[in-house]
Amino acid sequence: MSDPQNPVAEPAYKDRTFRSPAGIAGGILLLALGAWLGIDAVARGEGRTPWLALAGLLIAVPLVIAYTLRPVVSANDDRLRIRNPFRTITLPWASVATLRSGYSNEVLTGTGAKFQLWAIPVSLRGRKRAARRQSQAAAAGDPTTGRPFLDPNAPSTRSAGDQSMDDLRELAERQASAESAQGDPVVRWAYEIIAPALAGAVLLAVLLAVT
Repeated sequence: MSDPQNPVAEPAYKDRTFRSPAGIAGGILLLALGAWLGIDAVARGEGRTPWLALAGLLIAVPLVIAYTLRPVVSANDDRLRIRNPFRTITLPWASVATLRSGYSNEVLTGTGAKFQLWAIPVSLRGRKRAARRQSQAAAAGDPTTGRPFLDPNAPSTRSAGDQSMDDLRELAERQASAESAQGDPVVRWAYEIIAPALAGAVLLAVLLAVT
């Protein structure tokens, strides 16, 4: 219990995370299906079948995790952290030149490096729905259309992905000059994903070669 005379300082802005619910749901479904088929083949298969199934699982499971469960974007006052399928990129806000949205959401650094935000996918259908809501609100004479600051409780006329990018742009602009947000980008490869997938590929190649 904290001392009211000496309160513990809390960070002004805790990490905010962005993930794809559809990607997570799809990943769980694929892992469950793969586990059912793979374990059955390992347990009941004959000859090389169990080994082929094991090699397939070693390849498939890390890749499914990499593309569905692993991607996440987190942001706080100091930096933007992007966890993509095979890399984790940490970008202090001062190193971020711009965040842009097209057919994918990307961040560009001051040196010209470009990184895709896998955890914030672009939904063209979501954009169409958002545009339709905005048109309906404008036709109804809603004065908050396009200006959500007039009514924070009004339904958003932006798609979820575009709204997330708007939030990140606002944070980047606000924190770019902060002393704690200075520094260079740091990129780390996800060897915990790459190593087992490569091991499975090598095992599969060996099994296919010794026919």
